[in-house]
Formats: sequence, structure tokens, C-alpha cells
Amino acid sequence: MNDPKPALPHPLPGAIGLSHLSAYDWEAADGVCGGSPHLHLVCTEAYVVTGGRGAVQTLSPDGYRDIPLEAGSIAWFTPGTVHRMVQGGDLRITVLMQNSGLPEAGDAVFTFPPEVLADPERYAAAATLPPGTGPETAAAAQRRRDLAVEGYLTLREALVAGDNGPYLDFQRAAARIVRDKVPTWRALWRAGALATAERTGAQLDALADGEPAYLGEATAYEAAPTRLGGFGMCGRRDEYNLPGTTLPYQGE
Repeated sequence: MNDPKPALPHPLPGAIGLSHLSAYDWEAADGVCGGSPHLHLVCTEAYVVTGGRGAVQTLSPDGYRDIPLEAGSIAWFTPGTVHRMVQGGDLRITVLMQNSGLPEAGDAVFTFPPEVLADPERYAAAATLPPGTGPETAAAAQRRRDLAVEGYLTLREALVAGDNGPYLDFQRAAARIVRDKVPTWRALWRAGALATAERTGAQLDALADGEPAYLGEATAYEAAPTRLGGFGMCGRRDEYNLPGTTLPYQGE
């Protein structure tokens, strides 16, 4: 029988990532207040709305959608879906992220204009924020948001008009940007989400054999946010630094 212990210490259920967001209230060029549009390459993301109201705007092969958000509602989107959190009034969300550790290791690409996406150094400079949570970081986060909205509006306009070419070009550019990170992501996935699933398989084997000795290791854990009010992609972000499970975003 395989060892049912996880490869990483006490991951959250399913080795998910967890954070809390308060959507930005900065007004963008189109008069909408909200976050920085982006996509994830290999992770599905879910919003669990805990307060307020707003929306999430998405771009995908099925077109442009504006999904209302209010307390108690849930929305989730698969890899490749461009999403933009929109503030409607004190919008607060708990974010559940697949493959914990991957988003923090770079599994997200902003919808910057094509000329920025084509230059890795320029992209990195635009995407990275100064450390801390002060005014300098806030100003950089707003500039980053505005640049992402600039590219996003072009993608949305084309998609609504029936032209998915710019959207597909953005997906390909995003894939090029993250390609060198794949070996690191694979290692994180094997140690986290895959190991968690394999542990369940080992536990099922133990139960089938009538030998549930692993239940002798049952215990409970607790955690509190380790950084409050960080500047995330969509809003101010409270995060949990659980070893091997949820890491602080790089560059935020």
C-alpha cells in the first residue's frame, strides 16, 4: 500500500489556494471600477461572494459575458477565460484557486496590449509591483490595472463584433510568456494537487483492505491571514501563508 501521507504538510482540501478579496474601487477608462483583467493557463478559479455586489466580466470562446455577483453567489471560470472583477458596491469575495501554488508561481497573464506581451522584459516590468502595501504600491497596482484594461477593451470589442482573432492571439501570447515556468509548475502540482489525489487513492485502498491505520493520524489545523490588504490582481487581498499550500504572490 502506498504511503497515504501528503507530500506537502497539511494542505487545504483538494490542495486548493484560498484568499479574500475586496474589489478595487478605482475607475477605469471605460468608467467601470474594478480589477485587472487576466487569465490563468492551467487553473480553474472560483469566486464565493461574501458581501456586497458587482460582477465578473469574462471573455471566452462562447463570447463576452457579464455575470452578476451578490452575497451567496458563486462564479467560476476555467483556464483560458479572461476575467475582470467589477465593483458594484462593497464587493467582497473569497477566492478558491485550483492547484494551489501555481497561481502564486506565475499562472496568470494580464491582458496588456500586444506590444507589451511581445517583450518579456517590458511585460515583467509592467506586471511586477513594489513590495509593501503603501501609496507607491497602490499607484503601481492602479497603473498595472489600467494597462490591462487597455488591452482587455480591445479584445472585448473584437469578440463582441464576432472577431475572436485578437482573443486567440492573446491566449497564444500568454502561453509563450509562461512556457519556461512549466517545469516549476509541474513540480508544484506533483507535490500538491496530485499528491493529495494520490493520498485519497491510498486511503481507499486501505479501507478496501480493512486496514484504516491512517485514521490514527487524524488531527485539526488552524490558520489566520498572514498579510492583510495586499494588492492583488482584482483587489485588495488577504492571504494565508500556509507552507507548501498557499504562498504570497510573487511581485505583489
